[in-house]
Amino acid sequence: MSAAISAKQAGAQSVVLIDKCPESWAGGNSYFTAGAYRAVHNGLQDVLPLVNNVSEQQAGRIVLEPYGRNDFAGDLDRVCMGRTDARLAKVLVEESLDAVRWLASLGVRFDLSFNRQAYEMDGKIKFWGGLCLKTEEGGKSLVRDLQRAASQAGVQTLWSTPFRSVKKDAKTGRLNVVVGDASPRLISTGAVIFAAGGFEANPRMRAAHLGPGWDMAMVRGTPYNTGECLEYCLRACDAVATGDWSGCHSVAWDANADAESGHREISNELTKSGYPLGLMVNAHGRRFVDEGEDMRNYTYAKFGRAILEQPDHMALQVFDAQATAWLRSEEYRPERVERITADSIEELADKCVARGLRSKDAFVQTILEYNEAVLAHRRENPSAKWDPSTKDGLSTQSTMKRLGLAKSNWALALDRAPFLAVKVTAGITFTFGGLKVDPDTAQILPVSGVSPSRALYCVGEMMGGLFYENYPGGSGLTAGTVFGRRAGKAAADDEVDHPERAGCR
Repeated sequence: MSAAISAKQAGAQSVVLIDKCPESWAGGNSYFTAGAYRAVHNGLQDVLPLVNNVSEQQAGRIVLEPYGRNDFAGDLDRVCMGRTDARLAKVLVEESLDAVRWLASLGVRFDLSFNRQAYEMDGKIKFWGGLCLKTEEGGKSLVRDLQRAASQAGVQTLWSTPFRSVKKDAKTGRLNVVVGDASPRLISTGAVIFAAGGFEANPRMRAAHLGPGWDMAMVRGTPYNTGECLEYCLRACDAVATGDWSGCHSVAWDANADAESGHREISNELTKSGYPLGLMVNAHGRRFVDEGEDMRNYTYAKFGRAILEQPDHMALQVFDAQATAWLRSEEYRPERVERITADSIEELADKCVARGLRSKDAFVQTILEYNEAVLAHRRENPSAKWDPSTKDGLSTQSTMKRLGLAKSNWALALDRAPFLAVKVTAGITFTFGGLKVDPDTAQILPVSGVSPSRALYCVGEMMGGLFYENYPGGSGLTAGTVFGRRAGKAAADDEVDHPERAGCR
């Protein structure tokens, strides 16, 4: 959508968006997101003009630290293990705020993300994790707003129309694109921008690239991102594979969800991201991650993999009464998840056995040992204060007792009834492997190493080299907008530079 609108704004005569899904599935994986956008800013004064949900009284209580270019670049470098393409990262960081402002100018509605990225502490609303912006109704309103903007710009859309092939016409220099199923049609065009997503909805490709067991992951979003365009470009367009082909964005996902696609109504609410407030244990009753390793939006995209690697590809998130009050209701209310409740840890373990827990004794022992370690740390640090809006240092590690696997922050003893458990599995969002592009234009770079001779571009999840192993929450949508804008403008400019290829579709 960003590429299509940008191309029209840059003067393209005709822009056609071709999608193999029916219109009822519009929006790809963007529809299923929380609509978070990571962008640099100088504090509240930069973001207030963009949002619609802040009263004057609220504004006076908000604590929002500036998030500069070095912060964003540092987060990318840190969570992606220093593997991010430096040129792609530079473009993403430097154009992030301008991209959000551009979307707002198109009519995309933004809010401050009070429910996901802020906690109220001591009368102040404290934002954390480098994120503060989201679209008004998550991915649902983002897609609606972009569809409206695209229609107003004159973008045409063909639904239920899969891509088949693209070849350059030797006589005219134009591109002949074949689309459709039963009655294929040929479109003559000046440029093609591929934005067809990754292969997260293709069990065969997941198992081949991500590794054993990934065919068992649940699909968090659209069932239509099955990788055909990626495979075609690598096979027929001289494209270069780049990025982390064994990596993906995957989250703790409701174990009772549909395995093959997300739910259009429930959408992102099937994510279960409250784990920093409690513990996660596997089917054998053992912890397997440091739930307090970092702020949630720097760990949630990689912990899905950790869950998938556990026995039966499942885990149980466990909370006590202290923590449940801080869980987001849209994810944990009874209408959205099966809540396993009990008045004691032993009773909770009995109930969890019926949901896949194999060892009741190990479950109980894990929590008792955790509680002992938490209390030992408190005795050594009596002035320490629990604060979910920062890495508070409340842990399980002290001179008196240390766990083999720490909980490094937000370690509260699970000792107040009633207790709650929620069963989760891995929900895959998008894959990280993709095609190599010119960061300035998003033009597909060829294996041959020579300058590209065809006007082929690639954006969104199909573009590789940006994320490795993990990603900073909210940077995916921002990247789609930043590079989509660049690709749209470059494609339209290509039309002007080569009038014989008039038309940008």
